[in-house]
Amino acid sequence: PEPAWAEGLPKPPPWRSHGDSVVFENPWMTITRHPATAPTGMAADYVVFRPTNLAVGVLPVHADGTVVMVGQQRFALMNHSWEMPEGGAPKDEDPFDGVRRELAEEAGLEAAHWVRVLDMELSNSITDERAVTWIAWGLTSVPIAPDPTEIITVARVPFRDLLAEIGRGTIRDAMTVATAYKAYHMAIEGQLPPALADAMLGR
Repeated sequence: PEPAWAEGLPKPPPWRSHGDSVVFENPWMTITRHPATAPTGMAADYVVFRPTNLAVGVLPVHADGTVVMVGQQRFALMNHSWEMPEGGAPKDEDPFDGVRRELAEEAGLEAAHWVRVLDMELSNSITDERAVTWIAWGLTSVPIAPDPTEIITVARVPFRDLLAEIGRGTIRDAMTVATAYKAYHMAIEGQLPPALADAMLGR
C-alpha cells in the first residue's frame, strides 16, 4: 500500500528479475541470485536473503508501567542483546499464535489484551524479511521454556527507562526500538487504556 500523501505522485519503473537460482538453503533461510534490470534500465546481479519465518515480537506491559525485556547472546554480531520477546513464526502459521508462543517461551508470560502495532519490512534492500509486532497487557505467569540454544535473562524495567536506554544506544534491536517508540506514541495519543498509558508515562 502507498501512503495517502503519495497518491498521484510519480513512481519509477519497478525492478525486473530475469529468473533466479538458489545459492544456499537450509531450514531457516534461502539465498537467491537474480539477473535483474534496475529501475534505471541498468543491468544488475542481485542477491536476496529470504528467511523461512515471519519475525514476530511483543512488548509486554505490566499495570505499573514496567515492561519485560529479555537478554540473550546473538550469533551474527557476537553480542549480548536486550530485546522484547521475539522469534519466528512459520509462514503457514497465524503470526498471533507464534507471538503468544514466544511470550510464553522467553518471558514466561501470557496476556489477556493484545494490540497489533507494526508491520515492518526489515532491511528491504537485501531481504524480503517482514516483522509484525504487538503490545500486550493483562499479564500472568506461565512456565518458561526457552529454545535449547538460548540462555535468557528476564528483566522488568520502567517503560521510560527502556526509552532512555534506546536513546543511550544500549538497546539496538530494531523491532524493540520501533515498537517502544510506537508504544510511546500510542500512550501520548490516547490509543492505549488511560490507566496503562499513565503508568507507562509516569503521570
